[in-house]
Amino acid sequence: MIKIGFIDYFLDEWHANQYPTWIEQASGGTMKVAYAYGLRDKDGGLTNDVWCEKMGIERLASIEAVVERSDCLIVLSPDNPEFHEALAELPAMSGKPVYVDKTFAPDRAAAMRIFRKAEQHGTPLFSSSALRFAPEYAEAAGRPIDAICSVGPGRFSNYAVHQIEPVVALMGPEAERVMFIGTEAAPALLIGFSGGRQASIHLLQDSPFRLTVQHSAGSSVSATAEADFFAGFIASLVQFFRTGETPVNSAETIAVVSIIEAGLLAAREPYRWFDLPR
Repeated sequence: MIKIGFIDYFLDEWHANQYPTWIEQASGGTMKVAYAYGLRDKDGGLTNDVWCEKMGIERLASIEAVVERSDCLIVLSPDNPEFHEALAELPAMSGKPVYVDKTFAPDRAAAMRIFRKAEQHGTPLFSSSALRFAPEYAEAAGRPIDAICSVGPGRFSNYAVHQIEPVVALMGPEAERVMFIGTEAAPALLIGFSGGRQASIHLLQDSPFRLTVQHSAGSSVSATAEADFFAGFIASLVQFFRTGETPVNSAETIAVVSIIEAGLLAAREPYRWFDLPR
């Protein structure tokens, strides 16, 4: 049995509630979330003690204890990426496979520090939005892309990653600049890639996740993420825990974080290009 440890800001949240069952099922019962640590209790929610009792997971008193007793580690805190660097510090030094939930880091500098620490200690580590694994999006891959138009729901602060991640997965990490082209109610971002390629993302409430890809050869394809993309993500996570081989290049994750960081700045000055670091 491969024992997995959760490290979270607080444990009573949707990802922590779902992942244990999904991982156990996807691994054929060979992997189990056995240990958990939460930095604090959730306001208005279950305490970490009650959550662990309900989930049948042993609550440990420190991150250090979770790292020591687990074979693999998941750093959660999906809606509070500002805590990821602190929560991931010991896991990144462990040499054990580590997954850090979306959004990986609040800014490019923090993202690079986390990856640097993991590399220094030989720790396999990756992060991704589950939307990267939408099977419908895979149909657009494998051919040169000129442009992408993407739509999806949610707030920019924690949901932009779900559109930017597939865009970077399809077009590569060579994003060069961003421009805010939306409104307060419907944020939108234009992303300039190398070679004059570009992508736009649009956050439209109650919209499905959908993208249209214009291939350089002239044809286009539209795809809506209707299948269970979490199933693809969990399968990839289980394989990562088995092999230690990261399924997502760190350069792509850094590009995703860089676009989000610049997009938040660009929202203050719409229709102005903001260059990305290279």
